[in-house]
Amino acid sequence: MKTIIFQQFWNNGILCSLIILFISERSAQIVYSATEESSPGTTVGNLAKDLHLDVQELESRGFQISGPNTRFFEVNVKTGLLLVKDRIDREQLCSRNVKCSLEVEAIVNSPLNLYRFEVKILDINDNAPSFRIPETVLNVSESAFPGERFALPTAFDADVGTYSVKSYKLSQNEHFTLDVQNGGEPSMFAEMALQKTLDREKQPVIKLTLTATDGGKPPKSGTLHITVIVQDVNDNIPIFDKPLYKTTVLENTPRGATVISVHARDLDEGLNGEIQYSFINQDTNNDVDKFAINPLTGEITVNGELDHEKTNAVEIRVQAKDKGQNSRASNCKVLVEITDVNDNPPEISVTSLVNVVREDAGLDTMVALITVRDYDADNNGVVQVRLVDSVPFTIKNTYKNHYSLVVDGNLDRERVSQYNVTITATDEGLPPLSSTSIIAVHVSDVNDNAPQFKEPVIHIFVKENSPVGAVIYTMTADDPDVDENAKVRFSVINNINYKNSVTGSVININSETGDIISLQSFNYEELKTFQFKVQATDSGVPPLSSNVTVNVFIMDENDNSPSILSPYSEHGSVNSESIPYSAEAGYFVAKIRAVDADSGYNALLTYHLSEPKGNNLFRIGTSTGEIRTKRRMSDNDLKTHPLVVLVSDNGEPSLSATVSVEVVVVESTADIQTQFRHVPIKEDSFSDLNLYLLIAIVSVSVIFLLSLISLVAVRCHRTDGSFSRYSAPMITTHPDGSWSYSKATQQYDVCFSSDTLKSDVVVFPAPFPPVDAELISINGGDTFTRTQTLPNKEKVRCSPPQSAYSIKAALASIVLLRICDALSNSDGMTSFQGVVQHKQAWPDVSKPGSFGLTQWEKGLNRGFLLFQTDFDYRRQRERAQCGS
Repeated sequence: MKTIIFQQFWNNGILCSLIILFISERSAQIVYSATEESSPGTTVGNLAKDLHLDVQELESRGFQISGPNTRFFEVNVKTGLLLVKDRIDREQLCSRNVKCSLEVEAIVNSPLNLYRFEVKILDINDNAPSFRIPETVLNVSESAFPGERFALPTAFDADVGTYSVKSYKLSQNEHFTLDVQNGGEPSMFAEMALQKTLDREKQPVIKLTLTATDGGKPPKSGTLHITVIVQDVNDNIPIFDKPLYKTTVLENTPRGATVISVHARDLDEGLNGEIQYSFINQDTNNDVDKFAINPLTGEITVNGELDHEKTNAVEIRVQAKDKGQNSRASNCKVLVEITDVNDNPPEISVTSLVNVVREDAGLDTMVALITVRDYDADNNGVVQVRLVDSVPFTIKNTYKNHYSLVVDGNLDRERVSQYNVTITATDEGLPPLSSTSIIAVHVSDVNDNAPQFKEPVIHIFVKENSPVGAVIYTMTADDPDVDENAKVRFSVINNINYKNSVTGSVININSETGDIISLQSFNYEELKTFQFKVQATDSGVPPLSSNVTVNVFIMDENDNSPSILSPYSEHGSVNSESIPYSAEAGYFVAKIRAVDADSGYNALLTYHLSEPKGNNLFRIGTSTGEIRTKRRMSDNDLKTHPLVVLVSDNGEPSLSATVSVEVVVVESTADIQTQFRHVPIKEDSFSDLNLYLLIAIVSVSVIFLLSLISLVAVRCHRTDGSFSRYSAPMITTHPDGSWSYSKATQQYDVCFSSDTLKSDVVVFPAPFPPVDAELISINGGDTFTRTQTLPNKEKVRCSPPQSAYSIKAALASIVLLRICDALSNSDGMTSFQGVVQHKQAWPDVSKPGSFGLTQWEKGLNRGFLLFQTDFDYRRQRERAQCGS
C-alpha cells in the first residue's frame, strides 16, 4: 500500500488536510480529514477529481452524498468539491475514541455507481478539563508519615490526544507534593503525597488547589479545591492483598452477578481496623457505573447492561478505608475485561434500489446496493451473505461489508414479472445468527413478442347476398407483452400476385377490434373466392407484426332463375315448330336449352311438359329438354298443339322459367317451311361488349383476308394438275348435328335465313358435286372421315391443307355474318352470351391436328363451333331455299 498525505497550513485556527489512500490497483479507498466545528461550506477535498468524474456531468448524473452521514457533508455539483454541511462535534460522534472517522457514500446515476470514502474528524481543543465535584475533603492524621499518599479525583477532558489532560499542578504548600501517575491516557491520575509531618495544633485545616491542564495551544485548565482536615492519630492504613486485580465477564451478564471480590487488611483495632470499600470517582470512565461494590465485603457485582460492542474493558479503582476517627485509606486497581457473546444478528439495509429492471437488462446490471453490519467481534461478526431462492440475480461484495445485487441471468417478464429476492446474512458465531431481507424487483416489459394468430391460414365462408356492413369474421391475435407493447392493431395487406385481389373494394377491417366488415353484397356468380392477408401490429417501439392468410369463400344461394337459350328465349312469345303427320313415335320435335347462373344443385335443371287436357302426344327429357312424340299421329289429334315447358332448378326454394311452344302438324315434310321473322332492333348504348365484338369483327376480317391471300397464292403455284378436278367444299348439316363438306367446284354460295334465331348456314356448290366427288364428314369429336358419294374408278388424291383453307374461307364468312347478326339483335346477343357461358359442353376441336389446322386457325374453328348448337333443332328439316 502506498499512502500520500497532502497537508495544508493552519487557516483561522482550523487545520484541513486531504489524505488519499490508494489501497491497491483493484480497490482504492479515499480518505479525507476535516476538523470538528468547521464552518458550513468549508472545503474538505476535490471529490470529483479524486473519483475521476467529469465535473460537467455531475449535475445531469445526479451526483450526491448518500448514507447515514449526509447531514454533515454535501457536494457542489458545479465544482465537484466536498463541503461541510453542518456542525461536526467529534466528542458527540466518537466520544473519547482516539480514531474518529465517518464513512460517506456518493451515488452517481447513468450508469448507477456508488463511491465510498472516509472522512477523519480531527479534534480541536474546544473542551477544558473539569472535575465532577468542585471540592473534596481529605482527613489526614497528624501522625501520618511522610510519603503517605492520598488519591485525588481525576479531571475529565472531552478532547482526546494532544488536547486531553496532560498535567496536574498542586498549589504551593509546605506539607504536600503532587505525584502524577502517567500510564497513558486515560490512565493518568494524580496522588497527593505527604512531604512534611502535619501538626494539627499549628494548622488543622489546609486549603489546596489542584489544577488540571490539557495540551492545547493555548492550553485550557480546570481546578479542584482540596480541603485537608488534620485528624488525630490512626497510624495503620488498610492494605489490599494485591495492587491489581484482573477478571473477565461475559457481556449480557445479568444484574447482581458477582464479578470479583477485593480484600484489604487493617492492623488497627476497633473502628480503626474496620474497613469500608468504595469506588473512587473516575470522571473519565462512565462505565464504572455498570458495576457496584459491597462496602463491607468488597464484592464487585454487575449493576448495569454490559455490551462488548460499546466497551470491551473497564478499569475500576477501589478504595479501602477504615472507620477510625481519623480514617485512613488505600486503593487498588481492578481491570474487568468484557468478552463478546454472539448476541447481535446481522443487520441488512438497502441503501439504494432500482425498483424496475428492464427484461433485456444485461449481466451485472446493478439492481440494489446493500450494507450488512454485525456489531459482534471476531468470528461472531464475520458475515456470509447469500440468496435463498434460485433467481436470475447474484450478490457481489464491493467493499468490506458493502454488497451489490446484480443481474445474473436472462429476465423474461412474460414468464416472471416480479421477483421477491430473499437475502440471508449469517454470522460465524456459535450458535450462528442470521437475518433475512426481501427485495421486490419488478421486471419492466420490452417489446420482444410479436402478435400471434391462432391459425396460419383462416377460412371464412360467407353466403352471397349478405347485407352490406355485416361483420363476417373477427380477427384475434395474442401478444404476451403488456400495455402499449400488447396493444394490437389490424390492417389488410393486398396480395398483388393474386388474380382476385379485390380486397379494398369488398371488405374492410376495424383496426381496433379486428372485425372484418363487408363493403358490398357478394355475388357468387361474379366472385367465388378471394384471398388477402391481415397484419397484426403491436404498438411497441419498434413495433412487431405477423401476418395471416385469409381465404374468403362465397357460398352460392339460389338467387337466379333458369334462363331459356335461343331460339326459345323470347319472353311472352309463342314459338312455333312443325312436324309431319307421318312422324313416328320418338320423332324429334324440338330441344329446349336453358342455363342457370347458380352452381351445384341450384343449377341442376329439370324439364317438365304441360299439354292441353286429354292430349298425351308429346314427352320431354327431364334432363335433356328434348321434346319427342310418344306415338304416331291419329285422325283425332289436333293440328295445333300448344305446349308449355317448365324449367326448374333444384335449389331451395326452387326457381323456374317457362317457354311456350306451338307444335303444328303438317301433311308432309315438304310443307315444313322455315319461318322468317323480323326481329325488331332494340336501341342500346355502345357498351363494352359491343367494343369487344367490334374488335372480334376486325380480327376475323383480317384473318379472312389473309386466308384468301394464302388461298390465291397456293392456287397460283399448284403444280399437280389432278387437283383441277376438285373444287371448293360443300358444307352441309346433318340431323345429328354434324357438318360435312365435299370437293366440288371452286365456286360456292352462302345462304342464311333472316330469322337469326333459327338460321341454317349452307354453302352450296355450283351446281352440285360431281359424281366422283369425295364427301368429308366432320364428326362431333376431333376427327373427320372421307366417303365417296358415288363410285369412283380412280383413287382421288386429297390435299388436306388446300381443303382446310377452303373450309376456313367458308367458316370465316359464317362467323362474320353471325357476329353482324348478333350486333344488330339484342336477343341474339343474349343468346350469344348464353352460349358462351356453356362453352364447356362444346366439342373441343382446337387440339393440334384437328383438320390439319395450325395454331392461329384454332380460334376460327372455335367460332365455327360457337353456332353449332343453333342447328340441332333442325335435324328433321330440309335445307332452306336460298334467298336473294
